[in-house]
Amino acid sequence: MTRLRAALLTPLTGSLSPFGQACATGLTLWAEHAAQLPPPWTGVDLAVYDMGRDINASMYTVLATAPDVLFGPYGSNTMLATARATSRVIWNHSGATSKISRPVFPHIINVLSPASSYFSTVLQAIRASDPQVSTISLLYANTGFARDVANGAIRAAMALNFKLHLVSFESSQAAPVAPLVPSADILLVVGNFADELAVAPILLRRLWRAAAFVGAGVEDVLAPLGEQREGLLGPAQWLARVAPEPDEGPDATWFVHHYKAMAGVEPPYPAAQAFAAGLLYARCLRDSNHHDDVTQLAAANQLMCNTLYGAFKIDPASGLQIGHQVLVVQWQQGVRRVVWPPEQAERPLI
Repeated sequence: MTRLRAALLTPLTGSLSPFGQACATGLTLWAEHAAQLPPPWTGVDLAVYDMGRDINASMYTVLATAPDVLFGPYGSNTMLATARATSRVIWNHSGATSKISRPVFPHIINVLSPASSYFSTVLQAIRASDPQVSTISLLYANTGFARDVANGAIRAAMALNFKLHLVSFESSQAAPVAPLVPSADILLVVGNFADELAVAPILLRRLWRAAAFVGAGVEDVLAPLGEQREGLLGPAQWLARVAPEPDEGPDATWFVHHYKAMAGVEPPYPAAQAFAAGLLYARCLRDSNHHDDVTQLAAANQLMCNTLYGAFKIDPASGLQIGHQVLVVQWQQGVRRVVWPPEQAERPLI
């Protein structure tokens, strides 16, 4: 028997550990129950490693085992550091930064939508719902991830003919900067979740035609706001109940059932992303019948298909994911409802 050796390097300790553990569980579910491998491979041996504080040392440990396939970690900064630590092909399922692109990182296969698309889809949804809106105030942290989201919003605002006001802040300084944010039709806020939660009660005292926070796209992040969360918009990578019908791998109903049986909870979006990465790798292995990095990268560049996570297609110039589309959710009566794109919308945008 020939077993495929897979390795996942992800945070299992520290603040990102819940997300890293979700990735590990999702990929384990793929390895044990959904890995459709061609001969001569008969199954998957998945090894999961904690990133720890020294990413280079952790990567050295992983590579010393000579895995056939390497799956990257949760988090933009951790994935960026991992991409710099090796020239091995890495399946990036949970690092949303747009920096992981060509020509600097030609060895990365991006599964998820880049952070630069988070607010661009929000603005598309608002423009389609309310053509009269014209001004935006964007408050963003001076961090790599937040600047990535902000740059995407700037490009989208120009394309959609919005007038944009920009205000930046240093980490943990969102609240003092809030009074400097000018009034506008639309409020956009991106920072770490603590900063978003700190600034939201201040800015939401004002009236906005629409308000979007990156944290509003995640189930519990802004829950302490209570009723102030109502109506907020946010980007979401995946929701099981609106997941498209796949042509590769099991559907979302199967995934939710088996994930709950394994973990005891509903699967969060990082679990679905990691599971999809496994499906996509196996598809490339079947298409090419070779597991070496060069062949896998070539197969991924040609692949177009749909998993329960959504569409997969690599941009040939940038290497970024352009098949998958970010969902826009809005809190309506205490529930995240998908309002964009139209083909997956559960409710109209209010």
